[in-house]
Amino acid sequence: MYEQRKELYKKIERFTRSKVLCYVTGDRQNLEIQIAPDTLDHFTHHLDTIGVTSKISLILYSRGGNLLAGWSIVNLIKQFCDNLHVIIPSKAHSTGTLIALGATSIMMTKQATLGPIDPSVNGPLNPQVPGPNPMARVPVSVESVSGYFDFAKSLGVTNEDEISKLIIDLAAKINPLVLGNVYRSRSQIRMLGRRLLSTHMSDSERIEKILDFLCSESGSHDYTINRREAANELGLKILKPDDKKYAVIKALHTDYSDDLELLSPFDPNLHLGAEQQKDYLFTRGLIESVDGGSTRFTSRGSLTRVQIPAGPGQLQEGVQDRRTFEAWKHE
Repeated sequence: MYEQRKELYKKIERFTRSKVLCYVTGDRQNLEIQIAPDTLDHFTHHLDTIGVTSKISLILYSRGGNLLAGWSIVNLIKQFCDNLHVIIPSKAHSTGTLIALGATSIMMTKQATLGPIDPSVNGPLNPQVPGPNPMARVPVSVESVSGYFDFAKSLGVTNEDEISKLIIDLAAKINPLVLGNVYRSRSQIRMLGRRLLSTHMSDSERIEKILDFLCSESGSHDYTINRREAANELGLKILKPDDKKYAVIKALHTDYSDDLELLSPFDPNLHLGAEQQKDYLFTRGLIESVDGGSTRFTSRGSLTRVQIPAGPGQLQEGVQDRRTFEAWKHE
């Protein structure tokens, strides 16, 4: 809980000689949230409370989210400090990795991982997912589209007519506007990464090597990058916590994991148990600091067992979710 975490934040402030911010976007199965623009005003609250200072350490746990939101978070924090340091207890993937690229140094535990910054494009024009839900859409991976053309070239498809046929065939399956967004996103990813790295790196060749790996060469969005690879292969400035520092960071990670129940997949039927109706209140994300208190992303509502049509004259049991509140709120 926050009061226990607050004491851990104070310890981290002492050994990093900085002010600490903690940002967690939970990845509890079926209750995941992502990095998004709705956090910016809440970050501003914490930063205003902290005030302008020489160094801020951002403790980050996230599986990713909106790229421009990540870019905005880094730039917002840097308005309040000269030196941004990122601490990764466990996961900082996709947009989480992009945020870390803006830091002059990154402290990673033995189990901490970064990941590729090759997000998927999602929207109502994406291909429909086969099945009963007509609103479900297939995410289109930015690098998968690029890989499609790279694969064709590896088979000897090189002349303009053949490539034009590939484009026409792909556009028949994926809306051309979605393909346009894919191209724009691919260019934007590299631009954002380059600008963030350039704030603390002067070697342009090294910057491009890092972006090549994170944007395409890693091969899969699920690929994870441990601290040894981040330091030796990518050339990022990686710090290793000693045993005492690690114990504090690990205790913090355990505390917010327990608070958000990150290791317990959410199942409405299990939550209801033998009851017909039950209220719920779940914490799904955190923005916290010693000076600014705790800001939590919560979902509140009730679950009710109901009978739903399953065919002509048939009913099956389902669970109705009546959500009455869902947002970030400062406590």
